[in-house]
Amino acid sequence: MATNKTAGKPIRCRAAVARKAGEALVIEEVIVAPPKAHEVRLKIICTSLCHSDFTFWKLKEPACFPRIFGHEAFGVVESIGEDVEDLKEGDPVVPIFLPDCTECIDCTSKKSNVCSKFQFKGSPYMPRDGTSRFTTADGEALYHFLFVSSFAEYIVVDIANVTKIDPRVPPNRACLLSCGVSTGLGAAFKTANVEPGSTVVIFGLGAIGLAVAEGARICGATRIIGVDINSDKFEIGKQFGVTDFVNSNSFGDKPISQVINEMTNGGADYCFECVGLGTVVQEAYACCRKGWGKTIVLGVDKPGADLTFKSFDVLHSGKTLMGSLFGGLKPKSDIPLLVKRYLDKELQLDKFVTHEVSFQDINKAFDLLAQGKNLRCVIWMDK
Repeated sequence: MATNKTAGKPIRCRAAVARKAGEALVIEEVIVAPPKAHEVRLKIICTSLCHSDFTFWKLKEPACFPRIFGHEAFGVVESIGEDVEDLKEGDPVVPIFLPDCTECIDCTSKKSNVCSKFQFKGSPYMPRDGTSRFTTADGEALYHFLFVSSFAEYIVVDIANVTKIDPRVPPNRACLLSCGVSTGLGAAFKTANVEPGSTVVIFGLGAIGLAVAEGARICGATRIIGVDINSDKFEIGKQFGVTDFVNSNSFGDKPISQVINEMTNGGADYCFECVGLGTVVQEAYACCRKGWGKTIVLGVDKPGADLTFKSFDVLHSGKTLMGSLFGGLKPKSDIPLLVKRYLDKELQLDKFVTHEVSFQDINKAFDLLAQGKNLRCVIWMDK
């Protein structure tokens, strides 16, 4: 990498730009500014499509277009800005949407992974100065996405959003740890702390739900029940430890929570909502065992969506309802632990990759996700 020629200078490269909500991405030449203080510029090797990219790509309000989506990726540090101490040119890294400043009260506590110095939000800009590092060849500013925007050959990210990674992990596996797979694993490992011999119910067997199953399997859960509207997901789920399956469209007007309560003799120890619907959260809570059951919310619902519970039920059931942003993981300290599990052949990352395409075919990844035909599609920049 000829860093001496590009460091401190703008770089012209390709990016997949979303011009309008729901319309095909357009491969364009863009200009990526050099990193400012506390920032690094990365050469992206590969990226993968997460359902959050898909969801916000379709949203017409709030309108943040033109925009560069993408937030699951693997890259190499091309250059660094001022006051960057822990990273150097050539380091293999994964950018992560959740900031980890390592300094604030939350980042230094074992109890939280929600940084108070850089609050997580859907800002279309860089976190410190509220500006963009992307422009078109004509000087038009382009919006960022989740502080990453990995659908570009080069990107600039804050050091709070970068985690160094073991170079032994292949790029098309390392990128999975940027968001979805880590979120599901962390929810089982850390947020719920699933116990051996327990019963787990997972609503939604997409990549995150299957990562929850993988985490629950590793934790020693005896029974892992998957709930989905697609019965084909059962065969896929078995690869990750799912032992039972419920098609939520097969019981007419009978609530799925009632079905689960009957299957488990009173409810599951842990219920995970991986769909992103308030009604599903309430079903998950309803089939969570009284006294000690935990319901973990991972799905991203529409902005402004509400949850409704009866105060009496909350008081008398003794259940716990918890959110799990990025699975409760601290990016800089917990991602290396997941890497070790993968290198020790304990964690099955390989099975999550069902498709791989070249960057110029990035819209095929969106088509596959829309058709429900993939778990993770890896997009290679140079293939």
